[in-house]
Amino acid sequence: MRPMAEGIREIYLWILENLWFINVVLSILIIFFQRKNPTTVWAWLLLLYFIPVLGFLLYLILGQNFRKERMFKMKEIEGDVKYAVRRQEESIYRKKLKLREPELERFKQLILYNLNEGEAVLTDNNDIAVYTDGKEKFHDLIREMEHARNYIHIQYYIIRGDELWREIEEVLLRKAGQGVEIRILFDSMGCRGKHGMREADWKRLRKAGIQTAEFFPAVFGKLQLRVNYRNHRKIVVIDGRLGFIGGFNVGREYLGCDQKFGYWRDTHICIEGAAVTSLAVRFVLDWNYAARENLFLRDRLFEIPEYTRKGKELVQIVSSGPDSKSPVIRDNYLRMIHMAKKSIYIQTPYFIPDNDIRDALIIAAKSGIDVRIMIPCKPDHPFVYWATYSYIGEMVEAGAKCYTYDYGFLHTKCLCADSLAACIGTANMDIRSFSLNFEVNAVIYSAETTKELERGFVKDMETCTLITKKKYEQRDMLVRIKEQFCRLLSPVL
Repeated sequence: MRPMAEGIREIYLWILENLWFINVVLSILIIFFQRKNPTTVWAWLLLLYFIPVLGFLLYLILGQNFRKERMFKMKEIEGDVKYAVRRQEESIYRKKLKLREPELERFKQLILYNLNEGEAVLTDNNDIAVYTDGKEKFHDLIREMEHARNYIHIQYYIIRGDELWREIEEVLLRKAGQGVEIRILFDSMGCRGKHGMREADWKRLRKAGIQTAEFFPAVFGKLQLRVNYRNHRKIVVIDGRLGFIGGFNVGREYLGCDQKFGYWRDTHICIEGAAVTSLAVRFVLDWNYAARENLFLRDRLFEIPEYTRKGKELVQIVSSGPDSKSPVIRDNYLRMIHMAKKSIYIQTPYFIPDNDIRDALIIAAKSGIDVRIMIPCKPDHPFVYWATYSYIGEMVEAGAKCYTYDYGFLHTKCLCADSLAACIGTANMDIRSFSLNFEVNAVIYSAETTKELERGFVKDMETCTLITKKKYEQRDMLVRIKEQFCRLLSPVL
């Protein structure tokens, strides 16, 4: 044993003596063998400087680029969807597309971008219900699942095995016994932890005839090689008739039952109309990849039902992530900021914009546009929160009105422009959601729905604190240090 211990000691001493040289070699590997944004490269080099060797190990786990050419060959949209996209593009180019509200005409370029880059078909017969309270959202979700006749497709980033899930599971087991097809897609990272679902829980569901699939499962049940790539989408589709999308996951904290966070302020929408088919396609694409089957062969899953309500809302479902050609959701945020003439309202739990969005918001605020940004008053991820606060300082300096939501935890992901259009869904206003996470949003071209979302923002302001220049400048030295350090790491948070 002594010779082995001596050998380990010698290796340890050699590493200490040559640490500078090892760091130089590892830095060269990061710089020359990775095609990344320079800001991201500098962030990893900084981490390597402060945490030698270990920083490189973190890079190997978190920084690798598992992009679409190697991983998502199965995720191709079928010909029918592409045909619909081409028809709409032709309609726009020939100026045949007429929008009901003349003020929406200026969004045609955004509609065309979403068609070209995101295969996002524009639908114009949707009815939208907005939820800002978890209890109300899950009450209606459970009620609608009770009415399912053909299938229920469920996709969440987080599913806790708590009382809320037990209530949902009870309905699912009953509907499965009635012959309803049920599929549950969950993210491996999001459902880990002592409060997450256990393998025994999934086995119980499968035994009852409910199909489950895990996105990016861990190797050997423990080792997660793709920890940095998370399927953050939250979708429920029922019979192709109704679709739910937004910020709520499944867990007691989303009902406001967690003392740590208090009341949970989020936003979800329920869509009835043709946009539900786009949500159904989005779910199937993810399911096909995770479950290794092709649900596009099942025509029954894409039958368009007769709608009991005749909606008039215009909606495009856009998604982005490592499986998309472009950062479509990020580009929608950016384009809507550029197009705004009067107001921009943003609610987000994390505010870490890239340079383009940051500059666009600063220009908008300095141009007299009413820019308002609302963030939580408390962190659920400290590093991300203090990076957020540093960017908020820039917005305040530029003249934007920035608020911290004090009543509980703010988890809403929503941008409203000029009381005319809104982009709402699962994507935060941060670099992770722009490029690493798999996200899905609804772009809504409607004064009615956008004004409803803005009224929710104004109501939330009653329980907010305005971050003034004076208040921001008075923050103590510890806060300033945390801000600056976390901001340097923001490209990799």
